[in-house]
Parts: sequence; structure tokens; C-alpha cells
Amino acid sequence: MTVFRASLALARRALRNAFRRPQFLAPLVVFPSLFLAVNVGGLQQTTQLPGFEEVNGFLDFQLAAAITQSTLLGGVTAGIATALEIEGGFFDRMVASPIPRVALVFGRLLATAVLAVLQALWFLAAGLIFGAEIEAGILGALLVIGIAVFSGVAFASLGMLLAFRAQNASTVQGIFPLVFVILFVSSAFFPRDLLDPPADWLADYNPLSYIAEGMRDPIISSISADTVLYGFAAGAGVAVAAALAALVALRGRLRDA
Repeated sequence: MTVFRASLALARRALRNAFRRPQFLAPLVVFPSLFLAVNVGGLQQTTQLPGFEEVNGFLDFQLAAAITQSTLLGGVTAGIATALEIEGGFFDRMVASPIPRVALVFGRLLATAVLAVLQALWFLAAGLIFGAEIEAGILGALLVIGIAVFSGVAFASLGMLLAFRAQNASTVQGIFPLVFVILFVSSAFFPRDLLDPPADWLADYNPLSYIAEGMRDPIISSISADTVLYGFAAGAGVAVAAALAALVALRGRLRDA
């Protein structure tokens, strides 16, 4: 069986399991949606602060943060699902089957990419329903979805890396608080110019800042090539590095098995 066919089969299985287990799928959109509603309802007036980017409303600004948060949670979920497969023995059965070993990683990442499209569509649709505007139109929406896919794959790769190292779901689940620490020291929720030290310095070096800003740019303004390209580059860079690290961890897991 080729890598593509095996990855596609494993991706379909992962998606079926995701939709059969709402306890894993629902938090990807429910929690970020509630957080988005609270932020927009309580911090609407922050758009009047000096130095805040010109936007039609705080909802427009926060949509990218919600999508980034959702894809981060998707990465944690991918890691938990991988760890559960290791604990349940499915992983060992796949290793014993005649499929390319790399498909064990690529299949999960392909499923995560599909989910990232749905996650981005959910928040863009919700934003439009509640009055947000996508200044760059359909092309802008496609760019937002594209960066969301790269970020989803990046975070899923990190989740799988941790799963291969830890080999149990509780350890992977334990990174949940760390996810929010990393997110809050980025410019996902507020412009970098309004962050106090050391948060502003950390945001400058946080890939999540560039991912969120790359998705935000087509929503709040006409497309700025540099900002969008930085968003794609940050997402793709983390995705490639983390995927390679996950493959190395997989190789180590197979060697120790």
C-alpha cells in the first residue's frame, strides 16, 4: 500500500472517530466560541484605545484569535487521540500491518487539516452572522482558511510528538494549561503595541503572533502581502519542524517497541 492510500485511509478513520466522539470534537469550537463571546461582550471598548488597529468592531479583531485557539485545541486533541491509540493497542496493530510507517503520522495530520477547514469556516460564518466583516472578501476568507490549515497541522504535529514520547493520554492532556500560556503571550488577543513588557517581547518571537496576525489581516483590512506571508511562513515552519520531529519520535517508538 502506498503512503498516500494508507494516509488517506487512516485520515478517514480518524475523522469518523472524531465525529463519533463529540466529547473530543465539541471543545474545539464550543470553548473558543464562548471565550470569543465573553471577550467581545466585555472588551468592546478597547478598540478606542490609542494605538489599537482600526477595525469595524472588536469581533472582527477577535475572530483570528478564536480560530488560532481552536486549532491549538485541535492539536491537543490529535495528541490525545494518538496516545489513546497507543494505550489501546491499535497503534501496535497498525505497526504490524503492511503499511508505510510514516502514514501513521500523515494520516492524522491529513484528518487534522480537514478539521481545521471546518473550524475556520465555523468561526468565519459565526462572525458574519453576528456582524463581522471580511474586508478582503472571498479571497481573504480563503487565505484565513489556508493559514488555519497550516496552524492546525503544526499543532497536531506537536501533539503527536508529545504522544509518541509520553505514550499516555493523561500527559498529553496535561499540556492544556501550557497551550493558553503560549497563546496569551502572543498578539492573538491584543495588538503588540498595547502589550507591556515582557509580553510584547515574547510576542515578537512567538509564532502564534504571526499566525494570528496573518489570519486577522484579510478580515480587518485589504490584504497586506507581508503580514499574510508571515502567517503562512510561521504556520508552515512550525508544521514542517514539528512533523519531522514527530517522525523521529515515531522511529524511536518503533525501535523501542
